[in-house]
Amino acid sequence: MANELGGFMVEKNPAFEAWAVNITPGSRVADWSDQELARAIREGIRPDGTVIGPPMPISLYRGLSDDDLYSIVAFLRTLPANGTATPFSTYNIPLPPAYGPPIESVAAIPAGVTVAYGEYLAGPVAHCLECHTPMGERGPMFDTHLGAGGFEFHGPWGTSVSSNITSHKDGLAGYSDAELKAMITQGVRPDGSRMLPPMGYHHYAAMTETDLNAVVLYLRQLPPLPEGG
Repeated sequence: MANELGGFMVEKNPAFEAWAVNITPGSRVADWSDQELARAIREGIRPDGTVIGPPMPISLYRGLSDDDLYSIVAFLRTLPANGTATPFSTYNIPLPPAYGPPIESVAAIPAGVTVAYGEYLAGPVAHCLECHTPMGERGPMFDTHLGAGGFEFHGPWGTSVSSNITSHKDGLAGYSDAELKAMITQGVRPDGSRMLPPMGYHHYAAMTETDLNAVVLYLRQLPPLPEGG
C-alpha cells in the first residue's frame, strides 16, 4: 500500500528530486474525472495543464491500451482513501510542454508468446525498459541505448545499478530462459544472490507463463549492446 499512499522519495539526483504522490481517493485525484486521471497516466498531463516529470515513464505509458489504462483507473478508485500529504517534486531540468501529441486511442495487443506482446509487457506495462536503459538529460536513451543498463537508483538500500538486458554477453546471453524467469519473478540470480530494489519482482510474480515467455522472447531479440551502451 505504501506505493499508493505516496509520500516517499523515489529518486534524488542533480537533475531532480522526485516524490511519489498519493493516488488514493483521499488525494487530489479524487476530484479528477476518469478521463483526466487516464490522461495524467498515459500522457503525463494533469488537469491543470502541468506536466508530470521523470522518473514517471510517460514515453512508455503512452503505449498503454485503452482497456489496460481504464482498468488501472478503475483499480485506483477502489483503494482506501488516505489523506497523506506529499511534497512536490522539484526539477533542475526543463520539462517538455508535452510528451507527444494527444492520444485518442490505443488498441489492445493480443496476448500470446509473440515479440509484440513481450514488447508491450516489457514497455508500457512493466516499464522494464525504462529502468534498464541509461538516463540522458531528457530521459531514458531509448533510441541509442535501449536495455543497456547502467541507470542508478538511490534509496535506503544504498545504490543499485540496473543490469544490461540486451542479448549482449554483458547482458542476458549467458542466462537460460528459466534463470531469466526466476530473476524476473523472484529476484534471485542463478548464484542465489538476491537482487536489490527497486526491481518489482514481487509484482511480476503474478505474470502468467505466457507473459513471461513473451517477455523473454522480446528481450532475446534486443540488439546487443555493451554494459551501459
